[in-house]
Amino acid sequence: MNGASREALSAARESLDALTDNTPVDATKLSDELTAVTALLDREVSLRRVLTDPAQSGEAKAELAQRLLSGQVGGETVDLVSGMVRNRWSRSRDLVDAAEELANIADLTAAQKAGALDGVEDELFRFGRIVSSSPELRSALTDKAATATAKGALLRSLLGGKAHATTERLVVRLVTQPRGRSLEAGLESLSKLAAARRNRMVAVVTSAVPMSDQQKQRLGAVLAKLYGREMHLNLDVDPAVLGGITVQVGDEVINGSIAERLGEATRRLAG
Repeated sequence: MNGASREALSAARESLDALTDNTPVDATKLSDELTAVTALLDREVSLRRVLTDPAQSGEAKAELAQRLLSGQVGGETVDLVSGMVRNRWSRSRDLVDAAEELANIADLTAAQKAGALDGVEDELFRFGRIVSSSPELRSALTDKAATATAKGALLRSLLGGKAHATTERLVVRLVTQPRGRSLEAGLESLSKLAAARRNRMVAVVTSAVPMSDQQKQRLGAVLAKLYGREMHLNLDVDPAVLGGITVQVGDEVINGSIAERLGEATRRLAG
């Protein structure tokens, strides 16, 4: 998102946090209602253009949102959406993306209140790894000919009773309502949102063998000092790295594997 939309999204996040922190609102119900609003705005292009039209006053757009949504969703959701459309958006599509992000944050907030956020983070990462290692599963989950109902049923058979309810809800929503994103990009976005709930960054750590608890704590402390924020480690084991570890934080890769050093030595010899 660009300038105006970034500011509007930041304000919407603050409103959501204030609502879920200070009132006994049902965050899961709120997520469901925001998901319904996302689907409405995604489907009705003319409506979202009107609600983001810079030529219209914020109050006029808020009143329109209130008339449309009152009686369809709860008062908390009406207030959130009304506040969102009062602000300026760079693109009408950004309003839809923001509503979807708030729905995901509401689900993650429910998990955080239940003390399950760490588990949800790990499950999202593991599910991403399962998908990347299984072309058949990825194909089934991204098949445009398959119905959303069929994909949802497949996911529930895979995750039901094995993953936290929030993980299942987030993954089912992503797969059945992809909105043009790749499955991998969607899972990465969810992982980042989960980490942000605790003001943490995510580091994907790949090692040749499983790391000990002491090694994980030491690496986490080093990365937190390096980046100035608490770091959540998503751990993966890949014998191909041969030794050492590779660490990816966002787009930055810190490679300390033997395989990389051997490759570098080979390239120097060849040069």
